[in-house]
Amino acid sequence: MLWQSYIKGFKAYLKLERSLSAHSITAYLSDIEKLGQYYQSLNETPQLADIKIADLRSFISWLNALGMLASTQARVISGLKAFFAYLMIEDLITHDPTALIEAPKINRKLPDTLNIHEINDLIAAIDASKPEGMRNKAIIEVLYGCGLRVSELTDLKISNIFPQIEFIKVIGKGNKERLVPIGTVALKLIEIYINEVRVQANIKKGNEDFIFLNRFGAKLSRISIFNLIKSLAVSTGLQKTISPHTLRHSFATHLIEGGADLRAVQEMLGHSSITTTEIYTHIDRDYLREVITQFHPRS
Repeated sequence: MLWQSYIKGFKAYLKLERSLSAHSITAYLSDIEKLGQYYQSLNETPQLADIKIADLRSFISWLNALGMLASTQARVISGLKAFFAYLMIEDLITHDPTALIEAPKINRKLPDTLNIHEINDLIAAIDASKPEGMRNKAIIEVLYGCGLRVSELTDLKISNIFPQIEFIKVIGKGNKERLVPIGTVALKLIEIYINEVRVQANIKKGNEDFIFLNRFGAKLSRISIFNLIKSLAVSTGLQKTISPHTLRHSFATHLIEGGADLRAVQEMLGHSSITTTEIYTHIDRDYLREVITQFHPRS
């Protein structure tokens, strides 16, 4: 890869200054690597200080010619903007060539949501007689009942549950902490899992405080949660494409459709900007149709 020393410093900056997760850091470095691949295809090795806006526009055209989706191009551009902003902060360059670069416009597609009956079907499809059954029921209840990201769920700790006040402490993006209400159903399932199932596990050292463990006594991975959701969708015959984020999306959508304050939902989701939360304000089409039918004189 080109510009190794700069990239090494950028990696340290993302980890220490911005407190990003290893997954996010890898994504940023991958964006820079794509720019390096572009220059390698040209048999060029430019100095970062010599890169101009015209060069980056040619790079974006190259990405487009490769068939890269607009959403992926936007992600790459975002990564490059962060990289060149870091170089400016460190006085390693005197101008930022990404300043006037705009990401391609994206038609944001909202993910599917589940209604309460579909969520109940997922939970009912879990075999509670199996060792992992009660754990999996608790996982679905917490994902939907608290609106957590999958990484927040896997990192959830026993010491961060406060059943007396029905709140959990969540460590979100950038190691930001927030308190999220948790319902009595989810709390009860967690209690049963911890006291009747988890207590029998041979827990690996360093995993003692994580709530959700795999059969080897280590904390669950993100991919395990994805696989669980996919298998439940198949077993219930659900025709929607779903993931753990679908339950988070359903959590926010159901709150807002029920009349919840947008600012409160933002706080519970851990969004730094309310603009991000606003994507959840779409309203069910059937509801809109009912409004027209009931209130419009020409309905």
